[in-house]
Amino acid sequence: MLQTHQKFQINEGCEDVENNRNWAGNYRYGASELHAPETVEQVQDLVSRSTRIKVLGTRHSFNGIADTSGSLLSLQKLNRVIELDRSSHTVTVEAGIRYGELCQYLHSNGYALHNLASLPHISVAGACATATHGSGDSNGNLAAAVHSMEVVKADGELIVFSRDRQDGEFAGAAVGLGGLGVVTRITLDVIPAFEMSQYVYENLPLAQMGKHLDGIFSGAYSVSLFTNWTNSTFHQVWLKRKITDPGSTRMEPEYFSAMQANGHRHPVPGYPSENCTEQMGVPGPWYERLPHFRLNFTPSAGDELQSEYFVPREHAYPALCAIDRLRESISPHLYVSEVRTIAADDLWMSPCYRRESVAIHFTWKSHGEAVGRVLPLIEKQLEPFHARPHWGKLFAMTPDRLQSLYEKLPDFRRLLLRCDPEGKFRNAFLNEYIMS
Repeated sequence: MLQTHQKFQINEGCEDVENNRNWAGNYRYGASELHAPETVEQVQDLVSRSTRIKVLGTRHSFNGIADTSGSLLSLQKLNRVIELDRSSHTVTVEAGIRYGELCQYLHSNGYALHNLASLPHISVAGACATATHGSGDSNGNLAAAVHSMEVVKADGELIVFSRDRQDGEFAGAAVGLGGLGVVTRITLDVIPAFEMSQYVYENLPLAQMGKHLDGIFSGAYSVSLFTNWTNSTFHQVWLKRKITDPGSTRMEPEYFSAMQANGHRHPVPGYPSENCTEQMGVPGPWYERLPHFRLNFTPSAGDELQSEYFVPREHAYPALCAIDRLRESISPHLYVSEVRTIAADDLWMSPCYRRESVAIHFTWKSHGEAVGRVLPLIEKQLEPFHARPHWGKLFAMTPDRLQSLYEKLPDFRRLLLRCDPEGKFRNAFLNEYIMS
């Protein structure tokens, strides 16, 4: 992993630039300066004048995907809602807006997004660029809600990728990995606002997945299973149901042999539950139930590393059993592991491209060297199931192996070269895993 020891130079009034690390603190960016433009025109000017530039979102990537040897550009001041179109059921926002703020605006106007990630703290543009996903049998990842994107190309020109066009390029641009240019505006499809309730169950045996995987994951709008792999049991099952779904506010005491929790829970055993969204069946807005963590609290464990792998749904149970065989290697370095389902999509570089998927997520303790040794073991176990890693998290996979998992990668590479022929937005990560 690329590491540097430079300090950011403050430009354009950017805040919080002296911390030149990512959110988790495990990655140090190599750029010497960070810009925070206030207008699209300033973005165009910065891009056209730069030889190397990269957008830095909310710093929630755990690898070098957002790094550069040139200048970093923050969109934190481009964070407004531009337009809510009630006739087309879309909302257009500046790319720096975070989901937490956008969701409050949408709900107050009677709308919702179809899906949310575990954390409301992340930016819309960054989450879509890396196919960050959320959960639910019928719910595509966050990029699946993108209707169009305004992008500043390497020469400073503004272009638009849209689902309404027939050129097919939108499917390549929606999960752009930061390589096409600077996304300045995004139009998202929205749906009517809805209320949800959330219940937690405890101690679901892994063996139940072999018999009832479809039943377990179809039991709510969004389902998450948590384990620390100390044994063959998921210590928690989180069920998020729409109020309009049958039984949403009154759940049975047992769920596939797991028992309903008698109080609020945090996914990481021993951590304070007040950091988490409301449980115990209390109804509330969709944006206060779909994430696991509240916007104003520290998300997840805080001091952590993350990895995640996506396997085809039909391989989920044998893949989980393969992970279970590594319990002794995994559990000493793990806070918690989460298992979720995600619907298939048509986005070229999405880990869920054309396949219903199950994501196996690992929230690691900050045991960098140990995690580096465990990841190859996990990937070897998951190799028969064609597991694709999350673009923004830690993995050990070779470029050749990773590229073989994406049939549309040659088309994506051609799209990158058309938008950025000189590689202004490319970096060590993209050069290694996409362009090599």
